[in-house]
Amino acid sequence: MNFLAHIYLSFDDKEITLGNFFADHIRGNKYKHYPERIQKGILLHREIDTFTDSHPIAKQSSKRLHKNYSHYSRVIVDIFYDHFLAKNWSDYSPVPLEEYVENFYDLLEDNYEILPLGTKRLMPYMITDNWLLNYANLAGIDRVLNGMNRRTKNKSRMNFAIMDLEEHYTDFENEFTAFFEELITFSRQKFISLCEG
Repeated sequence: MNFLAHIYLSFDDKEITLGNFFADHIRGNKYKHYPERIQKGILLHREIDTFTDSHPIAKQSSKRLHKNYSHYSRVIVDIFYDHFLAKNWSDYSPVPLEEYVENFYDLLEDNYEILPLGTKRLMPYMITDNWLLNYANLAGIDRVLNGMNRRTKNKSRMNFAIMDLEEHYTDFENEFTAFFEELITFSRQKFISLCEG
């Protein structure tokens, strides 16, 4: 899953949210100097990724893209799924998306000192272009895909994936909706077991 889903699946716990958000910038067991609850957020992130990568619905979404994008298809699906979460946000949260993401950006700024270097580099772009809010519209997703393509030196061709999203929009949305219900249940159970452990 991508940024917005990981933040959402932290269940409004600030320290879990931080760890769950920046876990991709932490390698191996290099998380152990963080406060315990942030460590648990990092572990939750990894559980979510493992569940997603092995889930038949997420695999089905990825398979639709594999011919054109090879191993990048999973990354593209993560971005597509964040689009559907943002677009249908009111189905998942009583807090308006704009307010939710502002609160998250405040959380990052309040904890800037402890963020990994990769997250510190990413943060100004994320906040200035308001990635999380703009996931809700196709123009925002198009910008993300173009940015990802540039980062792969145009090898991924991810900039073309917006056309795949438009062509198979209903299929991807239905897959997201079915998958995300299961992911919420799984993540909540992991959250409880990690926080009680």
